[in-house]
Amino acid sequence: MASISFLGATGTVTGSKYLFTHQNSRIMVDCGLFQGLKELRLRNWSPLKININELDAIVLTHAHIDHTGYLPRMIKQGYNKPVYCTEPTKDLLKIMLLDSAHLQEEDAKYANKKGISKHSPALPLYSTEDAQKAISLLKGIPYNTPFRPSAEVLMTFQDAGHILGSAFAIARWEQNGEERKIVFSGDLGRYDRPILKDPSPIRDTDYLLVESTYGDRLHEQGGPKNELARIINDTISRRGIVVIPAFAVGRTQELLYTLRELESQGAIPVLPVYVDSPMAIKATKLYSKHTEIYDKEANVLKDQGTDVLMTQRTEFTESVDASKRINASQEPCIIISASGMLTGGRILHHLIQRLPRKKNTIVFVGYQAEGTRGRALQRGNDKIKIHGQKIKSAASIETISDFSAHADYGEILNWLGGFERAPKQTFIVHGEPDSSKNLKKLIDEKLGWYTHIPVYEEVVELI
Repeated sequence: MASISFLGATGTVTGSKYLFTHQNSRIMVDCGLFQGLKELRLRNWSPLKININELDAIVLTHAHIDHTGYLPRMIKQGYNKPVYCTEPTKDLLKIMLLDSAHLQEEDAKYANKKGISKHSPALPLYSTEDAQKAISLLKGIPYNTPFRPSAEVLMTFQDAGHILGSAFAIARWEQNGEERKIVFSGDLGRYDRPILKDPSPIRDTDYLLVESTYGDRLHEQGGPKNELARIINDTISRRGIVVIPAFAVGRTQELLYTLRELESQGAIPVLPVYVDSPMAIKATKLYSKHTEIYDKEANVLKDQGTDVLMTQRTEFTESVDASKRINASQEPCIIISASGMLTGGRILHHLIQRLPRKKNTIVFVGYQAEGTRGRALQRGNDKIKIHGQKIKSAASIETISDFSAHADYGEILNWLGGFERAPKQTFIVHGEPDSSKNLKKLIDEKLGWYTHIPVYEEVVELI
């Protein structure tokens, strides 16, 4: 009998980990880091309640740290077997895991310097060396190409349309003389979005794990282009500067694509566009490398000689000195920098300079979690704390939710509507409680499927 152990992304959108077990096979699908609330982050330090030495393989749906960032910790605990993912995900993880390890080391260094840790000395969750070992275990697999993570299980990746390299992980095995199939959605992408193809349709499965990040809300209709153009033009009319905190992978690239379109249509003036994030710069280069993931429209433009991720005055600022020069400029411009929720990175230096001035605008294009500086600004706080000092918030604060790379509940139901038969069991994961409950209610009412919201460390037999 096969089973699934839910080791993360239950009641939260972080820490995705699922252990699939069948006879002698032990396969972990996703290996994510818990983020956000302290009670969740503490789980990263607790040993998994599984025998790591019994694992045959780890399979990753995509590169985001909430799906991959625990991998170096697994290496630290002795894991040394294959890690399967798509080729673009492999390329992204060469950047992202090293960056994650660097942040872990910096956090430990800061805690020791300030004496704010219970431990002496404070240690990182994992090191750069652990991340490098994790990268050495990555095995890139093309989409729709079968591979065997264990002798009894056959798997394939299908395009999930979420970020570069994102995939549905699909496993098949034989049980009681019949083939069985399970689909792990990872993060489900959206339809009719720039650059990436739509999520692949799935026609049937016996078992399904579906994410529910936006299971209780709908994105704004009509796309974000007009709203972004309005904000830019209003700010430029005040001779101000537009600052956009953006995630390095996915969101930055879609912003560049959209800004290029607006420029070409004459909807906004030609402005300096600074991409001030070393990881975003590396990720953008990978998007330009992996054009096989482009949708039809992006490929047509590419074939016509258009660089779809470059405006007329895009400047990639890799060095610290180049970043500082942006802060010295008063010329109207657009600054795209990380991190997307203002938890760290170069964006904080730009906020110190730009947030206190009424003529400027801060534009949020992604979800701002509870407890972050981004959420505080959205709520209208007149000051936020950065690097130990309180910074006045006088700039205009705008939010455009439609840039999200996660499907809303309408898009999730649209994707589920492509199934030609109901799965035997559907597990709703990767969502805050209200989101998961609402998606369960919608699926129950509209599709009549059997659904279940698992809890942390629950083990479910696949009947």
